[in-house]
Amino acid sequence: MDKLTELLHMIEQDMLPSAAEPYLRLAARYFDLSRNGQQAKPVAPDPESLMQIATKSPPETGRTAKEIVAQMERDLLPNSNWLYHPRCLGHQVSAPLPAAVWAEPIIGALNQSLAVWEMSPMATVLETRLLRWMADLAGFGHDAGGVFTSGGTEATFTALLAARAAALPDAWEEGLAVGAAVVTSEHAHYSVARATAELGMGARNCIALPSAAFREHPERLAAELDRLQAEGRTVVAVVATAGSTATGRFDDLELAGRLCGERSIWLHVDGCHGASALLSAQHRKRLKGLEKADSISWDPHKMMLLPLSTGALLVRDERRLEAAFSQRAPYLFHGQATDRVWDQGVRSFQCSRRADVLKLWIALERYGTAAFGSLYEHLCATTSAIYDSVRRRPVFEAGPEPECNILCFRYIGKGNLDEAELDTLNASMRRRLNGSGLGWITGARVNGRDVLRMTVMNPRTRPSDGEAILDALERDGRARERAGAR
Repeated sequence: MDKLTELLHMIEQDMLPSAAEPYLRLAARYFDLSRNGQQAKPVAPDPESLMQIATKSPPETGRTAKEIVAQMERDLLPNSNWLYHPRCLGHQVSAPLPAAVWAEPIIGALNQSLAVWEMSPMATVLETRLLRWMADLAGFGHDAGGVFTSGGTEATFTALLAARAAALPDAWEEGLAVGAAVVTSEHAHYSVARATAELGMGARNCIALPSAAFREHPERLAAELDRLQAEGRTVVAVVATAGSTATGRFDDLELAGRLCGERSIWLHVDGCHGASALLSAQHRKRLKGLEKADSISWDPHKMMLLPLSTGALLVRDERRLEAAFSQRAPYLFHGQATDRVWDQGVRSFQCSRRADVLKLWIALERYGTAAFGSLYEHLCATTSAIYDSVRRRPVFEAGPEPECNILCFRYIGKGNLDEAELDTLNASMRRRLNGSGLGWITGARVNGRDVLRMTVMNPRTRPSDGEAILDALERDGRARERAGAR
């Protein structure tokens, strides 16, 4: 049998339900371990042990699914982060909803490309429908639209590209005028400065203003906008944050919207983390004024617990997003200028793009919209309870009161160490906790100091899990202080 015939035979065999079963069973095995006794397992692997796993070149002759799955169960599962562990309180990556996970093989099998309607007819309709549903939640009108993205970084880049097209319509063909700027706060996500630089405006022209209580300071924002305009500089956009990465704080969107509206400046809201508060009757008040934004980034793969990657960009006027991509590609896009073009490629930085919308559609159909509001509220309430525990312990210094599911705190011990020594101690405490397997948290740099940070992204996490981590940190910190070590 020649190699091509052998390959075709293997492809035919792999299309059978029995071929899919070992892989699905492995994913189900992961879920089963996560449901039963996962707390006895390390949250994350020991980095040193990974170096001992031999790496090999791909085989010249293919292997059986049984062999591949056996190796994944032996090497991949135990050496991956266990996001479903209730004490996995690290980064803003979710313990994904199972129904959305089961969408993945369907997405891969159908292999629809979301750039062109004729290449993805039903998926394009679903994406358009869900984007408009999300835009309705945000308070946008009937002209709204958007596009699914790989996440917040792409969404922010695309939003600022649209803002640039609005402020400097000749920039696509002629390049940028000198002095164009983007204004944001010091706690904005790094993608804002990155996009500003990538769009040719220069990273120095991403002006990050000092904040007040970890949110944009209204007086400083107004003064800076007036200063830049008095100097004749073009402010391409103001970027406000709804759920900042470090502390989870929400900017005053109503005020930012008013200031930008008075000056005809594009307002982009980075709602990657916090826009899901729209689904909660209790928390949507934090997004008051969101309807005044020109664009919003929203990551359902964060607080809606979808698998990576499922991001979205919403714009109040869909035509302004299309203006950001003013190229012509007649071999792909065939819509007439007077009609709404169904091809999403005219609104997206990507061409080849997965139908990730199916994950969101299936999850919403399976669990219902009300469940996502309850989920958001549970994650926030759990975070608030852990924060209260931090405040009750004198060895810790609490950070800002959580406005969503992120809390920061700092071990201060007996008060005998200076700030630099506490920085070193807190960083080393985090490393030891994560290496112990008991729990997993991250760190952040807030107001020039190293702090410890928890992010509650798992509906199975309870306040007692946070208490267990605080107990471990307190024991470690006290022991280090007694030993005079850092």
